[in-house]
Amino acid sequence: MRDETIRLALPAAGEATERPISIAIVAMGGQGGGVLTDWIVQLAENHGWVAQSTSVPGVAQRTGATIYYIEAMPPLDGRKPILSLMPTPGDVDVVMAAEFMEAGRSILRGLVTPDRTTLIASNHRSFAIGEKIAPGNGIADGGAVTGAIGVAAKTEIIFDLNALAIAHGSVISAAMFGALAAAGVLPFSRDSYLDVIRAVGKGAKASVETFEAAFDRVKTGAADVAAPPQPKQAGNPPSPATPDPDLAALVARLKQELPEPALTMARAGLKKVVDFQDVAYGTEYLDILKTLHMADRNAGGGARAYAFTEAAAKYLANAMTYDDVIRVADLKTRAGRRARIETELEMSGGQLLQTTEFMHPRMEEVMGVLPAGFGRWLGGKPRLLGWLDRRVNRGRRVRTYSLPWFLALYVVGGLRGLRRRSLRHAIETAHRDGWLKAATDAVGTNYQLGVEILQCRRLVKGYSDTHSRGLSKFDKTLAAIKLVERREDAADWARRLREAALKDSAGKELDGVIQTIKTFA
Repeated sequence: MRDETIRLALPAAGEATERPISIAIVAMGGQGGGVLTDWIVQLAENHGWVAQSTSVPGVAQRTGATIYYIEAMPPLDGRKPILSLMPTPGDVDVVMAAEFMEAGRSILRGLVTPDRTTLIASNHRSFAIGEKIAPGNGIADGGAVTGAIGVAAKTEIIFDLNALAIAHGSVISAAMFGALAAAGVLPFSRDSYLDVIRAVGKGAKASVETFEAAFDRVKTGAADVAAPPQPKQAGNPPSPATPDPDLAALVARLKQELPEPALTMARAGLKKVVDFQDVAYGTEYLDILKTLHMADRNAGGGARAYAFTEAAAKYLANAMTYDDVIRVADLKTRAGRRARIETELEMSGGQLLQTTEFMHPRMEEVMGVLPAGFGRWLGGKPRLLGWLDRRVNRGRRVRTYSLPWFLALYVVGGLRGLRRRSLRHAIETAHRDGWLKAATDAVGTNYQLGVEILQCRRLVKGYSDTHSRGLSKFDKTLAAIKLVERREDAADWARRLREAALKDSAGKELDGVIQTIKTFA
């Protein structure tokens, strides 16, 4: 992508023009789109222009961006113009997008045209909810947007405006305002823009610095902006943790027992497992991984860079660190979580933090915490289970950092010592062992099939209903793999099944592949 500036043949401030200048701003919550709109309107009015702004809000938290629209022009022969409320495709002078994919959506809407539009956009990504909840890799392809920008816009100014704003302690709206000034689309001086920012007062210093950095970045085409500073830690810096000798012994054992290609993944897996439970659980992880590596070595894995062991190191750790009630409560009461939230909100001394979270536990989650024997007994009492479910299965708004709720969550999070005797752990262990047996049986006769079976663990993730749906697709996938395991192309079919299962949450593509297999199996 290239950075360009443009100066259109627009009237000087105060001169008459037959048509208004139109600007569309696409921004998400927290990016200052409303502030930027107010700045542009104030800028125009400071020069005697008539300006009007409207907005069409999206849905909160990255399920939709808000479109702000501005039209401005000086009065014509003393008469105030009638301005439009909404942007018209093919009739927008400037489009400003606070996120890269929003620039692509603006192109799809027809707001960006090659004969007219200056596109100012940040090339950073803020993932949409749809991208995050996809079973597999749901991240949209930015390459299509990159290619479209070069032909769809008359002039483009594209760089990481968000990183620049963070580096100067401000938000992206100030950087976009600076880029707009440097583009020369509006016939107003740089000082006129700065006067608008300074008039606000609050936070003006950081906004001015961000504005000037963006202005200079566009004008000079300088190298990439500096990397943003590291987040400040809330409160006093934590003291260095005392190394756990038992954990250090596990790390040393890992280096002795596993091949070099698998070490990086195994270290990460060990760390994750120990954080989830304890060092003893980390020992179990290494014991299982050692057994899987022996099967890999016997299958000639050395010639394949021990891909089976490396995959096992990753997906075994994921299988052993399932999300249960204890895990959720533990994560929500950790000091690091609160510190991260305070840092992201840029809280200052004297400000108080309170969070309200929506929790909807099901009786199945509560049963999972119970001892395995008692949980199975309760599962065999449908009337009693239904009575309990009607009292448990409802939504709750939890103020996490209020004393009663924090203590309740802290106590639940502290039950990890009972986890390995719980019903949920027994179920997860049985399911895990069956999956590993299928992979180990396969790797001896079809090495790549064994690897593909391990990678099927990608289908299982999340909590509650999300976990249940993923587990259902996982079981269907492994059952379908059994139908083709003796074929030479079994690994290819296993991969197709997994990829189909990852593509859509409804599972229609997976069902289609299974039906195809049944025609010849």
